[in-house]
Amino acid sequence: MKNILALAVFTLFFSCTDNNSLEVYDKIQRAAQINIKGYSKPDVIQMRLNGVPISVNGNTSYTEKIETQLNFVVDKGETDEIGIYNNQTGAQIAKYNINFDNALDFKDLYFFNLPGIYLQTYAVKPQVNLGRVGFEFIFPNLGEFSGASLEGVKGVLKRENGTVLAEFDHIGKKDFTAVKIYTFFSATAPVYLELYKVGTNIPYTGLGIIKVTLKQDIGANMIVLQEKMENGILVVKGDIDVADYL
Repeated sequence: MKNILALAVFTLFFSCTDNNSLEVYDKIQRAAQINIKGYSKPDVIQMRLNGVPISVNGNTSYTEKIETQLNFVVDKGETDEIGIYNNQTGAQIAKYNINFDNALDFKDLYFFNLPGIYLQTYAVKPQVNLGRVGFEFIFPNLGEFSGASLEGVKGVLKRENGTVLAEFDHIGKKDFTAVKIYTFFSATAPVYLELYKVGTNIPYTGLGIIKVTLKQDIGANMIVLQEKMENGILVVKGDIDVADYL
């Protein structure tokens, strides 16, 4: 009887020890589901999850349109990394750190990897009728060189003679504006975008008027505005047209 009792106590002791061990080593987890929609041209890129190449349609390197869905588990207290790399040089283009607290913020991951710029946004080329011109804008590095602490600017698109073609109430850092369309009038004449503080006619830098010279193409123009310094002077360029890649 004593032997049976001792065995029962021994079994109970180790059962409790095992349960306690589970409590210590069990991790709190959260499922992460990320829809990736990207575009890269001309670079061939590779995406990696914690250093392991991500397969897209059976390929571990890809170019142009890139779409896939990632499903994995995030442990509390740990960080998972999605990295985007140039497949030829191995250089890292971008990385995203995902943890237990921010996993739900990464339901969608959008990007454009184009020559000289990486955009964290998603866009669809708008439909513009024959003989018409459409413009939309994004300003991802707003404030980088001007020091302006703004989330967006107002844009007024004009002809060389000052005629207003379209107004954009808010050109922001993260998303393209809605498209504004007008009738095409010249194959050679440029158009100009003047930039102001939102809701005003005050130049957004607080200095002189910032005027961006743009080439107008028939159809859609999806312009990336970029602050730059040229010979110590702040300028804004609109040389990159995402529509050229779509």
